[in-house]
Amino acid sequence: SRVERATETMMFTFHRFARDKGYLTKEDLRVLMEKEFPGFLENQKDPLAFDKITKDLDQCLTITRNDYFVAHTKQKEEKQAELSNYST
Repeated sequence: SRVERATETMMFTFHRFARDKGYLTKEDLRVLMEKEFPGFLENQKDPLAFDKITKDLDQCLTITRNDYFVAHTKQKEEKQAELSNYST
């Protein structure tokens, strides 16, 4: 489907810019934005637009990691409680 092709293109693009690291540095992201979204940063009226974008991304990732950690911890506690119930 078109969505699958678009997702595949985004993944390949990410890996092309991330190289072997498996993640993008702020500089990698800036280069990706300049090459893949020409005009986006140039047409920003706010000179700090890129910094705001990266700050928003950092906040989203922090929230996501926290949510995952909370869910994982809760799941682990529930499994331990379940095992305790079986052993008593």
